Amino acid sequence: MRALLQRVTRAAVRVGGPDGEIVGEIGPGLAVLLGVGPADTETVAGALARTVAELRIFRDADGRTNRSLLDTGGAALVVSQFTLYADTRRGRRPGFTAAAAPERAERRYLEFAEALGTLGVPAATGRFGAEMQVELVNDGPFTIWLDTDER
Repeated sequence: MRALLQRVTRAAVRVGGPDGEIVGEIGPGLAVLLGVGPADTETVAGALARTVAELRIFRDADGRTNRSLLDTGGAALVVSQFTLYADTRRGRRPGFTAAAAPERAERRYLEFAEALGTLGVPAATGRFGAEMQVELVNDGPFTIWLDTDER
C-alpha cells in the first residue's frame, strides 16, 4: 500500500463537482491519500493503519513534532487514490497496471479506514471510484510518504 499523509487543520471530500455533496469531512488530523497494490492484504492494511495512527508528527506543548493522531484525538480523511501507483517511466501517459483491481482495492481501502477506527482514530472516507474534489488546509505544510513495500 502507498499512503500520502498530509497534516491538516481541516479536510473534506465532495462528489458531484465543487458544489456537490460532502461525503467525508474532518477537523484537525490527517488527509490520507491511499493507493492499494495487487498483493496487499488485510494484514498490510491493518499494519499501515497502526503506523498512521501512531506516527508522531503533531506538535507537543513545546512545538516539537512529538504527538500522534492517538495523542491529539485527531481524525483521518481517507481517500482512495489508485494514481499513487502511476508508472511514468515510458511516454507521456502514465500507466496504472501496478494498482490493485478495483474490487480488491476497495476492500483494502475500507479495511484500512475500519482499522483506524478500531485503533481509536475517527475515519471519514471519500466514495470509492467516484470523481471527487478533495479540499484541505495543509498544516505546516507537513506531508509524509509511506510505502509498505519499502519497509
